[in-house]
Amino acid sequence: MSVRSKLTLSYAGFLTLSGAMLIAAGWLFLRVMPDDAIRATTGFVPNRFILLRSFMPATGTVLAFLLVFGLLGGWILAGRMLAPLTRITDATRMAANGSLSHRIQLEGRKDEFRELADAFDAMLTRLEAHVAEQRRFAANASHELRTPLAISRSLLDVARNDPTHDHGELVDRLHAVNTRAIDLTEALLVLSRADQRSFTREPVDLSLLVEEAIETLLPLAEKRGVTIEASGDITPAIGSQALLLQMTTNLVHNAIVHNLPEQGTVWVKTSVRRETVVLTVENSGEKLSPQLVSTLTEPFQRGTGRIRNDHAGVGLGLAIVKSITQVHDGSLTIVPRPAGGLRIVVQLPTPPPHAAK
Repeated sequence: MSVRSKLTLSYAGFLTLSGAMLIAAGWLFLRVMPDDAIRATTGFVPNRFILLRSFMPATGTVLAFLLVFGLLGGWILAGRMLAPLTRITDATRMAANGSLSHRIQLEGRKDEFRELADAFDAMLTRLEAHVAEQRRFAANASHELRTPLAISRSLLDVARNDPTHDHGELVDRLHAVNTRAIDLTEALLVLSRADQRSFTREPVDLSLLVEEAIETLLPLAEKRGVTIEASGDITPAIGSQALLLQMTTNLVHNAIVHNLPEQGTVWVKTSVRRETVVLTVENSGEKLSPQLVSTLTEPFQRGTGRIRNDHAGVGLGLAIVKSITQVHDGSLTIVPRPAGGLRIVVQLPTPPPHAAK
């Protein structure tokens, strides 16, 4: 039985029951009312038996009318009340069939159905954006993975067609291309692991992770003529030490690579605020527009252009940072510096008192 039928029967049942109770009360009143009270009201005393016998047919007629009226009125009223639910159901079927652009946009006052419809529209908006992002990511990842494979095939074709070619140079180029493909695959695995939240949370000191990241990347900074200045306090957080180290390393690496050609600087600072710990990474560099900066966390986005060297990265550095920050319930802020370069701020919640011990 449909909900509309159930509501119709409920309306008709309540209406008929209310009428029956009202008639029963009138019948009982006529039966027990004293003759003096009837005489005082009407001026005479009617035959009580004849009055009650005449009352019964009228009672049946009234109850039948109430039943029919309740069924018809209840069917119409239930249909009007459930009309928004029908629209929501239709939108759900369309979404299940792959159409995510449809919106309910329910009009009227803000009742329970309106709240449900608005929540469903908001969910469809987020889902549509997520699906579009995943499709764009898949297309970009396919392109990025195809590039080193295509280069490898071209190099192998050259070696096969020209046996006199310098095989030492060929091996070096194949090694570089293969290394880039491996780095891209590992970055995709890190991004997938972060998105799945498949890690154990434990107390972590961000300041120690900063020291480890700087120590690892110091040779790269010296090679590129970049100075790293680190400062800050002990910053206790909670999460995956491996992922947070990956996040810190990516930020410092990005600040070193995307810097001035010479005499560049990277500033790394950790601090503690109320209920949050903050990691700030700034670097010198060329001036960037806010529009460009807003796209830097998208996968395979490399700022003003691709950097062609042995430390170019795979275009997933800040995308991984964003993902790791989100799964740790933190926030990521990226703004351009007036003098050039970027200022990146990561805020993470501090661990509960019992977890910090």
